[in-house]
Amino acid sequence: MSFRWLSRPNASSGMGVADHTKNTFLELKRKKVHRYVIFKVDEGKKEVVVDKTGGPAESYDDFTAALPENDCRYAVYDYDFVTSDNCQKSKIFFIAWAPSSSRIRAKMLYATSRDRFRRELDGVHYEIQATDPTEMDLEVIKDRAH
Repeated sequence: MSFRWLSRPNASSGMGVADHTKNTFLELKRKKVHRYVIFKVDEGKKEVVVDKTGGPAESYDDFTAALPENDCRYAVYDYDFVTSDNCQKSKIFFIAWAPSSSRIRAKMLYATSRDRFRRELDGVHYEIQATDPTEMDLEVIKDRAH
């Protein structure tokens, strides 16, 4: 019995996930090397690749400013906070960014690839789908994390 189909890209979207993409996420999750990672779909290679990263000192405003205004992206953001019990915590957010001004083709491509890509990112705590900045405002992140 052959299980070769298990390692192929998603049949509906045809998108794979680059090894570098998975490794960059693990650097954010385990080593805290990045505050955020922004991913894009490379249509030529038919895979999700790293677009940008932000260092540990970067803010949430830096992260949102790094997202393109008129194009779709996936992103993960490592949100650090202190609980009411004075405990330091960290939650990883997966954000599917699809601004209403982006091309319909791009929105469809990102929508059909999202679930498979999201499954590759083990350790994400929350998922947000945003079509404008207010849907992923820092207050939204804080409310979800607490």
